[in-house]
Amino acid sequence: MKRKFLFLAPLLIISLILNSCGKETESDNIPYVYVNFTIYPNTLDFIPDGGWAYVTGGYKGIIIYRPAHEEFMVFERTCPFDPLQDDARVEVEESGIIAIDKHCGSRFLLTDGSPIEGPARVGLKQYRSRYDGYSLIISN
Repeated sequence: MKRKFLFLAPLLIISLILNSCGKETESDNIPYVYVNFTIYPNTLDFIPDGGWAYVTGGYKGIIIYRPAHEEFMVFERTCPFDPLQDDARVEVEESGIIAIDKHCGSRFLLTDGSPIEGPARVGLKQYRSRYDGYSLIISN
């Protein structure tokens, strides 16, 4: 029995490695762009509670959503379904809480970036953010 296990263990490990390698998610196809900047959401870059703003940066732009005064969600505007398409860019709908890619029809909640409709199966790429009550630092 011990000999059989010694033979099967390496096969099991190799199988696990091969099955985990090479699997890409939709968001893995978004080209990496270095992001590290600061905005001041309570001054000229004013974003009200429940509001949003587009800013330059990332691959095809960035959406900053402010659900509450001390909270920010920061997302890449590139739709994860087919990010290399020129038109694969999400825009915030009139509701202010949903973003849509008019090219493929995918819709995403800005509260967490999750897909709610369309062919996209993964959420919007999210950037890190740190808010100190005055400045908002956005990075990846």
